[in-house]
Amino acid sequence: MVHLGRISVREWKKPKINVSSPVPKGKLHKAAQTVAFLLLASSAAFSLLQLFSLPHAELGKAHLLSVTILFVSHSRSSLSFLLESRNAVQCSPPPPPSFFLSDFLFHLIAERKEPAGLLRTHITVNEKPLKASKEEGLPQTSHCSSLIDGSEDSGETGFLCCDRSSYRSDVCYMKGDIRTSSSSSAVHLYHSGSLNLKEEKIRPYTRKWERNITETIDEIKLKPVPTSLNRRHSCHVKHQSPAVLFSTGGYTGNVYHEFNDGLIPLFLTAERFKGNVVFVILEYHAWWMNKYGPIIQRLTKHEIVDFAKDKRTHCFGELIVGLRIHDELSVNPGLTKSGKDIHDFQAVLAQAFRPPQNEPRQTPSRPRLTILTRKGSRVLLNLKSVLRIANKAGFDVETLCPRRNSDMGQIYRVVHSSQVLVGVHGAALTHFLFMRPGSVFIQIVPLGLNWAADAYYGEPARKLGLDYVEYQVRIGESSLSREHNATDPVLVRPESVNSKGWWETKRVYMDRQNVQVDTKRFRDLLARAYRRVVRKQELGSS
Repeated sequence: MVHLGRISVREWKKPKINVSSPVPKGKLHKAAQTVAFLLLASSAAFSLLQLFSLPHAELGKAHLLSVTILFVSHSRSSLSFLLESRNAVQCSPPPPPSFFLSDFLFHLIAERKEPAGLLRTHITVNEKPLKASKEEGLPQTSHCSSLIDGSEDSGETGFLCCDRSSYRSDVCYMKGDIRTSSSSSAVHLYHSGSLNLKEEKIRPYTRKWERNITETIDEIKLKPVPTSLNRRHSCHVKHQSPAVLFSTGGYTGNVYHEFNDGLIPLFLTAERFKGNVVFVILEYHAWWMNKYGPIIQRLTKHEIVDFAKDKRTHCFGELIVGLRIHDELSVNPGLTKSGKDIHDFQAVLAQAFRPPQNEPRQTPSRPRLTILTRKGSRVLLNLKSVLRIANKAGFDVETLCPRRNSDMGQIYRVVHSSQVLVGVHGAALTHFLFMRPGSVFIQIVPLGLNWAADAYYGEPARKLGLDYVEYQVRIGESSLSREHNATDPVLVRPESVNSKGWWETKRVYMDRQNVQVDTKRFRDLLARAYRRVVRKQELGSS
């Protein structure tokens, strides 16, 4: 068993990767294998360079990584060792067994690009990320948008349109005789032939401004087909309910993106169907369903369709392709037909993970404070001191290091029962969504990450109704102060470093920085948090 604070989860078994049989003896064969390895490594490095837009300076690193992975993959035990070693450093488990080696390579690079789960990791140097992605103004009012949101009815069959007005995602709508064709990565709409419909193409993922990551998503062709062509279009499974087709590729594997890019947009798009909707998933992962199945079951009453593996023709009368998305980890009630907000999504989480009413519950004598811990980078170096301070301040203290295969229900119950949540900036802070409104959320903000900390976690936490507090790390509390002289711009002018682009911010402030909070300053902060919690408890009991 692996123990995370008081949480215990079953240790995930080592993955079984298909590897080639042992190489026969003979110098000629060994030489041929070496050449093949080098060719594959060069090809992999070039592909990774194109896929992730790696700077040319990174090409050598990508090539080395490819050679290493190919060499290690020749040994089943060595590959398992590599997976476990990466897990130990990144405080996240190895990929689930449904991942093949290509998935492993992708996630290894994706995590290397984005260990904190920040939203925009591929922004060009000259792009203004907040202005570029913020959904402003009134709700979309186009006819197609209204059909997607359910505020209008097309009044006809044989209808196909796409709303591409959002900076974040494209969403398409189909109505009529709709039939899937996974073998051709298409969905066909059969019609009388009198309609002037054009074929549409879409990659149904909610980060369309990130071209490099969007291009990794399978493209779906939405093809109008006149019935006059007399093509055979049998129906293996006929559904009486509408469907939503979306992808769980991209940054899936990072908890921030799993919620921000997937689960919240899925709630926004599918909630209006009240469970009477079929989910058709591209790039389906069994581990994702195991982890988030309780949430999915609250959004649909039907079985999931794995688009790639299910070769049967599924027939629908109505289909939405792609997902709506608003702001970071939030739901904008002004952009929803029903006025839903983030608290309605929280209600779904509660239904999914709240323990049964008859389960015995312990009533703690003191308020609970949970600390989310990290490994690798942005580590809280004096964690033990912080634990002692929190205990003396009057809290029962938990430590929690969420892993990719951790039981989400157990994490929910620990965080939901906590009056205070503390953590250094990173993807695990996404779990603040499990907190009750009015709880205290303390984000420790490393040097140079002020804007990101507020945009991705601070603002969403305030929208949720949390008592959000930032602990701004000072120069002397950052490990960078021991690597740079006192006048270095890295320390005294972080904005000048950030102005060079995301890669520089990531290299300097994300990947190479740990923090050691000032115990006196942090003690004062926790004392204020304790007084807030006690005051709220007294008001609640009066």
